[in-house]
Amino acid sequence: MSRFSLPQDPAFQAMNTSLGFDQRLWPFDVAQSRAHARMLAAQGIIGEEDRDAILSGLDAVERELRDGTFPFREDDEDIHMAVERRLTEIVGAPGGKLHTARSRNDQVITDLAMFTRDAAQRAIAQLNDLRRVLLDVSEAHLDWPLPGYTHLQRAQPVYLSHHLLAYFWMITRDVGRFQAVLDASAELPLGAGALAGVNFDTDRRMVAAELGFTGVTANSVDAVSNRDFALDLLHALSVCATHLSRLGQEVVLWTSSEFGFMTLSDAWSSGSSIMPQKKNPDAAELLRGKAPRVWAHQAALHGVIHALPLTYNKDLQEDKEHLFDAVDTVEVCVAAAAGMLSTATFHRDAMAAAASDEMIAAVDLADLLVKQGTPFREAHGVIARLVREAVESGQTLGAVAVPELGDDAAAVLEQSSWLESKVSEGGTALVRVREQLAQARALVG
Repeated sequence: MSRFSLPQDPAFQAMNTSLGFDQRLWPFDVAQSRAHARMLAAQGIIGEEDRDAILSGLDAVERELRDGTFPFREDDEDIHMAVERRLTEIVGAPGGKLHTARSRNDQVITDLAMFTRDAAQRAIAQLNDLRRVLLDVSEAHLDWPLPGYTHLQRAQPVYLSHHLLAYFWMITRDVGRFQAVLDASAELPLGAGALAGVNFDTDRRMVAAELGFTGVTANSVDAVSNRDFALDLLHALSVCATHLSRLGQEVVLWTSSEFGFMTLSDAWSSGSSIMPQKKNPDAAELLRGKAPRVWAHQAALHGVIHALPLTYNKDLQEDKEHLFDAVDTVEVCVAAAAGMLSTATFHRDAMAAAASDEMIAAVDLADLLVKQGTPFREAHGVIARLVREAVESGQTLGAVAVPELGDDAAAVLEQSSWLESKVSEGGTALVRVREQLAQARALVG
């Protein structure tokens, strides 16, 4: 018997089903169901024979799902109901006992928490690989100078290693955010039931231990309505995508004819449909283009959750597509970033030529005057005047500065001094870059 006298309208059925996207949760749903069945038997809620039948049936269901022979039906509303339906077809009555002491509400949020934890762990591992690539490339180009930029204008020279290590520290903060996702999803929701708990003496901590959770949720209402960890994952993905977009933009600039600092491998480049000479940095451009897609998913899930009354509402079905697509998008972007960097060729002469522009030593000349006793603001004005004179006369900065400031200015204008003078902790002098590299290596092993 059913509560309803009419079948669902086809339009509502199409709107209501989530099987098309939540199929990917099946490994977590099967694992959760195994743990739940073991707990039910351990607590005497079902018999051991029923448990064994359920576990055997879940093995068969898993094989079908894994090899693509699972017989989905049009009326399977979601992966959870499909698994239970197929289990009952295989083992009969014991399959109908699996849902004892759980609801789809706590079942769904548990699967999602397991997916989130798995995604965060994979992200951490993948970002660790990217960090190692950044370290390898930095070490291979330890003392290669290039201009550092502000406002996309040449500002002060740095070593390429120092510049790339900036991305290492960005990615390190990303790893910390994904670790926070693991902390936020560490409590098992299963056992909350529909919203109020269940009418059986279950052992939630037994299930938590088997599934890799460190504890259980304290409040059943909060457990089934909580999507905070999904928002946390989307935030971590969004910030990571932002970092990758900045790297992508620099690759686009550096590989252009105007910069000429870098050449991408053909494996990470595309051609033109009409211009045979073109070698386009499309992978880097897509690092830029895909970042807003990830941010949009985060904003969309905030929109889904905002103002929802407790506890479960069907709106929450809209959490998964945002989460799934954001995870997939960032995974391919991280792989692309690592692939591009590890196979790229950097052009030392082009970078060094750009870094040898004497104008970017202006602050070093101002600091020279400060060391001689001139207040910095006054020194800044003196050097600004000399820069203006050089620009207006078409001369180099040295040509106008050395006659006025003397041999000390000539020494400052030796290119290596611009870099090696930056000895403050975290600066670009090689002694500091080597300290960074040692610190970074200790983090990733």
